[in-house]
Amino acid sequence: MKIAFLGPQASFTQLAATQLFADDELLPKANILDCFTAVENGEADKAVVPLENSIEGTVSMTLDYLYKIPEIKIEAEAVMPIAHHLMIHPANEIHEIEKIYSHPQALAQSFHFLNTNFRDVQKQDFSSTAAAAKYISENPDLKRAAVANQFAAHLYGLKIINRNIQDFEQNHTRFIVISKQNTPYMNKNLSVLGEKSGLLITLPEDHPGGLHQVLSVFAWRKMNLSKIESRTLKTGLGNYFFFITVVGKWDAVLYENALKELIALNTEVDFLGSYREYLLKS
Repeated sequence: MKIAFLGPQASFTQLAATQLFADDELLPKANILDCFTAVENGEADKAVVPLENSIEGTVSMTLDYLYKIPEIKIEAEAVMPIAHHLMIHPANEIHEIEKIYSHPQALAQSFHFLNTNFRDVQKQDFSSTAAAAKYISENPDLKRAAVANQFAAHLYGLKIINRNIQDFEQNHTRFIVISKQNTPYMNKNLSVLGEKSGLLITLPEDHPGGLHQVLSVFAWRKMNLSKIESRTLKTGLGNYFFFITVVGKWDAVLYENALKELIALNTEVDFLGSYREYLLKS
């Protein structure tokens, strides 16, 4: 199979994709939209994209495209610990660093370490952690460093001078596997954390108690919600859709009736699928 992922090479998403699809062809894409488009037009069978980081929050672009391209569903979730390392070209030394490059999120997630140990060194945003590492490897004459993962250091021949510089140990990113097949992804080589189901819900209009009515559909059935998040419809202030995650195995009778009740409330419901959540290695 062909699997699109948010690139470039050595990105955290590639680390996730290589564990999820070890024997398949991986296609790096420049942005999340390109990943969705590759699945939509058949260039790729599936794609791996980030959904949420435990520090920075939800990747809003992923939610937006799940809503805009309704034929694309979720096959699996995968959680991976995120470890950031400070690296330089082997020809340089730590005391020579004049600038530190990385993705804005990686710099934010390593802020306290960098501010304490490299307060006077300029930090500069890069398109990705992997792109920053690649730039360092191609410009040994520049006294620069990058914040990236261990895979990037190995791929681009860089020297890690400080490991695990992230400010919080519990730094994890949740990825999703998307496709148009609507069939659950299975992998016996990975640890299963649990089962979930995803829904996108749009209220017919803004009225008092509207969201309460939707949530009551799940509440009286004792369906546990692990996530509910609103995203703007981009049609005006106050117009939203909701991304909801239900914990547990999907019950064919009880849960299907929940969908029917939601539709009876005149809500638009896009059922994204029932899928397993896996644990990956950093």
